[in-house]
Amino acid sequence: MPVTWLFLIVLAIALAGYFAGRARVASASGGDRPHSLPNYYGWNVALKALVPALLVLAVWLVAQPFVVSTTVSAQLGEGAVPEGSTIGLVMSDVRRVADGLDAAVEQGLMSASEASGLDAATSNVRDRLAEAGAAIGGSVSPEVLAAAQTWRAMTATGTLMMTAVVLALAIGGAAWGWLQTSAEFRARNSVEGAIRIILLGAACIAILTTLGIVLSLIGNTIQFFRIYPASEFFGSLTWSPSFGGGSQLGIWPLLWGTLYISFIALLVAVPIGLFAAVYLSEYAGPKMRAWAKPLLEVLAGIPTIVYGLFALLTVGPLLLSVFGRDGLGWMQAGTAVMTAGLVMGIMLIPFVSSLSDDIINAVPQSLRDGSYGLGATKSETIKQVILPAALPGIVGAVLLAASRAIGETMIVVLGAGAAARLSLNPFDAMTTVTAKIVSQLTGDADFASPEALVAFALGMTLFVMTLGLNVFALYIVRKYREQYD
Repeated sequence: MPVTWLFLIVLAIALAGYFAGRARVASASGGDRPHSLPNYYGWNVALKALVPALLVLAVWLVAQPFVVSTTVSAQLGEGAVPEGSTIGLVMSDVRRVADGLDAAVEQGLMSASEASGLDAATSNVRDRLAEAGAAIGGSVSPEVLAAAQTWRAMTATGTLMMTAVVLALAIGGAAWGWLQTSAEFRARNSVEGAIRIILLGAACIAILTTLGIVLSLIGNTIQFFRIYPASEFFGSLTWSPSFGGGSQLGIWPLLWGTLYISFIALLVAVPIGLFAAVYLSEYAGPKMRAWAKPLLEVLAGIPTIVYGLFALLTVGPLLLSVFGRDGLGWMQAGTAVMTAGLVMGIMLIPFVSSLSDDIINAVPQSLRDGSYGLGATKSETIKQVILPAALPGIVGAVLLAASRAIGETMIVVLGAGAAARLSLNPFDAMTTVTAKIVSQLTGDADFASPEALVAFALGMTLFVMTLGLNVFALYIVRKYREQYD
């Protein structure tokens, strides 16, 4: 059964349980006042049907591919791996062949629907499987074809078992909640306790997700440093990957490009964003602020791929016409550090302005009134009272914007080029850590080679950098934040 159908069936069972619980408490009370409102009895039945079933469904969908992959890999063994290949590439072939067999069976069943009789349908499916095996078997070994059949059979069995278990939990939970329903049952306490557990689980998802990301990065990073020296990764000034061997995977050209582009982006975003925040909070009237602030924040909703196209098609050619061969002669192509930095700075303007605006508005009006009472002008009040009071929060906003700039990918890919170099010229093409992570994992990556595993080492380095900036920003905000009455 497809997962979508199973999910809808569980929802239908929970909905039916909700109305059944409400109806049962109305009939079971016998005129006595029940402990809780009827809605709580309905929610008690619905939650007992919905939560366990969906939890098992989610865990099963995550665990089943790992179990099937591990079993099929053990079945293949080392003898099925050709020379020069890896078990990961062989498993990719197994999954591709299994998908082909699934398509063949589906086509066979569709064709058999026009035939009459079970024998005709079975014969048609077998013919389709034979055709699929002949079509795929020319480039795939018999071991891989057998493993694909095992993969398909295990997946079908697991899906059937999942359907049975999930439906049993949904029906059993609904029946349990329905049997609990009585005038004396404390349904409100039960529902509120369940909601508290659900909210706790939702809060833990973010923590567990972060932990999972860190553990996956750490494991593959350790594997990378086992086959490639850490001294060369952190000590070499050359980035020259070669999947044929002899790669030089020094991180410093990528870090330099990342920091250089982020620095230019902050030079654009911080002054403009801060000035916009000061104007909106101190000078703009209610009508101007009502439409100017939403228009400014529209920039935050534009996808980064659109910013990348803007850099590639508009900003790059514009800079080339001024600084290129026909102009000052400093720029060789439209893709450069300056191109990506300018566009990334435009993207960060609403980020800086929105946070700074909220921070400036948090400064009490009494400070402004006191400054005006001493004879200071509006500009003097802003420079000597408001900005110093809001400075810790503004610094935190700038650091958060810096971490956002460091992790940007699409603008860099389309606007900065792909050259890994150490250069001070902002009109040269460079690349960043995020862009190289994408390029190293594009295509059928062999995760046993340092050229592919280096992406995880780069990701771990980037994670540590952005985490450090975020922690430092929170430290600055909390340490120097002024508390006003």
